[in-house]
Amino acid sequence: MTWKVEIDPQQCIASGSCAAIAADLFVVDGAYARPLKDRIEEDERALDAADVCPAAAITVRDGTEVVGPRP
Repeated sequence: MTWKVEIDPQQCIASGSCAAIAADLFVVDGAYARPLKDRIEEDERALDAADVCPAAAITVRDGTEVVGPRP
């Protein structure tokens, strides 16, 4: 199964924490970060990035279920 990774550009503050955790999944591109791919294989680092995002701008979905950030 694959996960969908989304970053809300209106919430993102380009802290770079996501890219620091998983440079192969995220890149800071100007004023905000973006995922390098819309869909990824299940990867705990995507959840870790969503968990530590200071702006809570990252959402990871498994189908319709939100799996990240974790509660």
